[in-house]
Amino acid sequence: MRRLATDTMIMAERNLVRLPRNPDLFTAFTIQPIMFVLLFVYVFGGAISTPGYDYVDFLIPGIIVQNIAFGGFITAMGLAEDLNRGLIDRFRSLPMSRAALLAGRTLSDVATNTLSMVILIVTGLIIGFSFNANIGEILLGVVLLLFFGYAFSWVFAFLGMLVTTPEAANSLGFMLVFPLTFISSAFVPTESMPSALQWFADVNPFTVVVDAMRALWLGAPAGNDVWGAFVWSAVIIVVFAPLAVWRYRAAAER
Repeated sequence: MRRLATDTMIMAERNLVRLPRNPDLFTAFTIQPIMFVLLFVYVFGGAISTPGYDYVDFLIPGIIVQNIAFGGFITAMGLAEDLNRGLIDRFRSLPMSRAALLAGRTLSDVATNTLSMVILIVTGLIIGFSFNANIGEILLGVVLLLFFGYAFSWVFAFLGMLVTTPEAANSLGFMLVFPLTFISSAFVPTESMPSALQWFADVNPFTVVVDAMRALWLGAPAGNDVWGAFVWSAVIIVVFAPLAVWRYRAAAER
């Protein structure tokens, strides 16, 4: 276990130190989130009815959840690139834990997701977002966000091992995850959707997590959303972590 922890930290550091050398990727955690917030608030916000909330308060929890979920695209692209360049075979030849590559990738996503979340919160506060919660509820929301983001890192790890190029990994993740974020309560109340879409949105894990964040940060009725959001995140890890490991072993043995 000690060797696994050490190797995982080394691999996580490797992934993080590469980001400043790739400005196009680094902007995905800095400039792009700010653009999304400003566009939704000032372009769409006036046309969307959110009873009981200013749109900026309604939006910030939802857009942070979306951004956190997509944070794992770096893992998908990185794994696809390592596989395409044959680096996975080199890693397997080194005296290191076999699980460290995937564990390090997903762990580094926690750091980038934290950066992205801080930027979005600060941006939200500047344009009018305000918490209606105590410090404990705010911190629990932060923990939930990072846990949910970590869960989706394993989804993207699995997707990254299914393809052979970073571009394909990015496109596949976008096509599968992007619709889930929009058919949810992240940007509009689900009651405004057609009945079939509303049913799907109400059972969508993104809706559960977003509603949990609004309960924790805005004082909305919690119901079962908070514990349900943690359960959904755990289920995603339980399902996709073994799938990612299976694909990693299959890819390395080819």
